[in-house]
Amino acid sequence: MNPFDLSGRWAIVTGANTGIGQAIAVGLAKAGADIVGVGRSAMTDTEMQVKATGRMFAAVSADLSQTGSAARVMTAALDAGATPDILVNNAGIIRRADSLDFTEEDWDAVLDTNLKSVFFLCQAFAKAAFAAERKAKIINIASMLSFQGGIRVPSYTAAKSGLAGITKLLANEWAARGINVNAVAPGYVETNNTTALRADAERSADILKRIPAGRWARPEDMAGAAVFLASAASDYVHGAILPVDGGWLAR
Repeated sequence: MNPFDLSGRWAIVTGANTGIGQAIAVGLAKAGADIVGVGRSAMTDTEMQVKATGRMFAAVSADLSQTGSAARVMTAALDAGATPDILVNNAGIIRRADSLDFTEEDWDAVLDTNLKSVFFLCQAFAKAAFAAERKAKIINIASMLSFQGGIRVPSYTAAKSGLAGITKLLANEWAARGINVNAVAPGYVETNNTTALRADAERSADILKRIPAGRWARPEDMAGAAVFLASAASDYVHGAILPVDGGWLAR
């Protein structure tokens, strides 16, 4: 038996319309999983790529910054015929400004989307898994700023540091009940969230010089780690935060 085979599994992937979420959704589908994509915008391209692997795709429209969105996502997934046993919490936003100028609005927007919604989606997902007596996997998308401070992104750093803690807490509570909770911590990835950084020639060059691999990550670089944490190969992995960073943290 291939321990990385996800045939017969359903995965919920938030922020699946582009970037890391899209790459993970397609990677899980290539490993055999059917996909429920969650996002605020159309996921037509992701759906096409998933279906090209021969797997099913169900789209759920949701604004994860809104109270009650987690329960609505789970209800919509079940109504679509999914029996989700993999959850990838990828959706996230970022706001950049000096801490002296940072607004309460930007603080709340990032914390609500990147941390609060993740916790309550984990909760809703776990309740459904426990009710069905189904083993399951939760994969949170953390960050280098789960380990480091960064600059000019105070709410993002707070959220991703909090996400590392929540990952460990939920692993402590749910490991013995059949749910693995882990996280992937991407390094600097070529996505919409890093457009401003990559456009800053000096900052981008400084970042690149520190990456031992010699390049920024591509979204698809995150897919293998997600497949591992979603599969039977990681059944005894709980509360881990796996950096996929080209060696950034080792520098």
